[in-house]
Amino acid sequence: MDTAVAPVVEFETRPDRYHHWKLQFDGPVATLSMDVQEDAGLAPDYKLKLNSYDLGVDIELADALQRIRFEHPEVHTVVVTSLKDRIFCAGANIFMLGTSTHGFKVNFCKFTNETRLAIEDASEHSGLTFLAALNGICAGGGYELALACDEIWLVDDGNSAVSLPEAALLAVLPGTGGLTRVVDKRKVRRDLADFFSTLVEGIRGKRAVEWGLVDAIAPTTQFKAAVAKRASELAQHSDRPSSGPGVSLGPLNAKISADDVAYASVTLSLNREKRTAELTVKAPEGPQPDTPEAILKAGDQFWALRAFRELDDALLRLRLNEPEVGTVVLRTTGDPEAVLAVDQTLLAHRDHWLVREILLLMKRTLKRLDLTSRSFFALIEPGSAFAGTLFELALAADRSYMLADAERPNTIGLSPMNGGPLPMSNGLTRLQVRFLGDPSKVDDLLAHEGPFDAEEALDAGLVTFAPDDLDWDDEVRLAIEGRAALSPDAMTGLEANLRFAGPETMETKIFGRLTAWQNWIFQRPNAVGEKGALKVYGSQTRAEFDWRRT
Repeated sequence: MDTAVAPVVEFETRPDRYHHWKLQFDGPVATLSMDVQEDAGLAPDYKLKLNSYDLGVDIELADALQRIRFEHPEVHTVVVTSLKDRIFCAGANIFMLGTSTHGFKVNFCKFTNETRLAIEDASEHSGLTFLAALNGICAGGGYELALACDEIWLVDDGNSAVSLPEAALLAVLPGTGGLTRVVDKRKVRRDLADFFSTLVEGIRGKRAVEWGLVDAIAPTTQFKAAVAKRASELAQHSDRPSSGPGVSLGPLNAKISADDVAYASVTLSLNREKRTAELTVKAPEGPQPDTPEAILKAGDQFWALRAFRELDDALLRLRLNEPEVGTVVLRTTGDPEAVLAVDQTLLAHRDHWLVREILLLMKRTLKRLDLTSRSFFALIEPGSAFAGTLFELALAADRSYMLADAERPNTIGLSPMNGGPLPMSNGLTRLQVRFLGDPSKVDDLLAHEGPFDAEEALDAGLVTFAPDDLDWDDEVRLAIEGRAALSPDAMTGLEANLRFAGPETMETKIFGRLTAWQNWIFQRPNAVGEKGALKVYGSQTRAEFDWRRT
């Protein structure tokens, strides 16, 4: 029985509150330096030695990445390094993992990997290049952070190495995509990767370069200069502006009570007794900026930026702090035309650096919803604003119910935002995944002029059910209660299998393996039993394994 208590986690932070990272700027190059404070973990029962990290370290990293993207458009290259002597990062803190609940471990791995993917997203789409400068030993999750970067440089001091020692030391796997990135991203040969991933001491120097585990090495006396030179070279190839201003990301100022988290545009309401929640997003209200200059002036109060920052925070709170809430009702309110107008503005100016970043944030947040192991039901009622971008919430839901009532108009609407800018982890839009068996239907639906009423939406396949006003209350209630009564383990597996129809990508592989393999391994006695490797690590006791293969 897993009796550890997961801490309540807050996901908002800012640079002047960081404990573990130092962020410095020098023209087009930013340096993000890891300097983990041993006694500043999320819980007091472990020390973060050797730049090992817990979720709090990664929350700061995610915040720093977001601020570089929005607040510092002049940055073209980010150097990720360490301020510890001869240590880059020892990976996830093992004692933290050993004392955490199973659910916390899995969600920690998921958030950590989403942060790594945010680095790769910025590399692919934002004109940023990331250079990992490994100034010392780099193990486990530390190497996984390096793998997320575009280039990896390792100091050649005869001691520093890269390693993924989880299998050998802990009887688990690199939980944030390490093995997948080694072979899929860096194209390391499978046999070499096999040897590397069972070698506790790792690979160093020229062999690390020859095997493709790092891109370059430099001796200690030349390392900083070589990294600085390469960072400057990489910065020449960005399409980001040469100067600001950027957009300052202020606090969200959520109003938190026992059962509600209320933001300006998003509300999360909890019914813990029924193990359900309602997540409501408001459409924009009042005039919205329609030029890049006006969006810059509005800053973090621009609806698309603020609402999706709020939605992201709400999803993370739900994941980490409400493990027994298994079914989430998605609602929207307001004027759907206001949503469509914002969509039009974003698409018209998508080549502007700030608009691009807002679109990418929206994409990442919707992916966060896709990857959240909760059942999502969208309820579309009169007064809803399920149009364009906000209709993506309904498309992301496991089911959608739309009230059909001739006396009360109720519509949904599509926009070009549903046709490409907000893809899922498999590289397809949610409409493409929905109509995988009839791809031509996607173009027909996107060409449809005007909104769809309930009957039209049902006929088009855009909603699951459209009960009339007589059946609505009972049908919706029974659906939600029935879902909440099913096994949460079965639902996690069911949803993960059904949500990502279509092609496999590195991203879907990582999360599929995290959901299945890592979820399973983290519960096996070989890892977490009384004499499991993760439990006895650091003691004088040897791990005892059940040697049967399954």
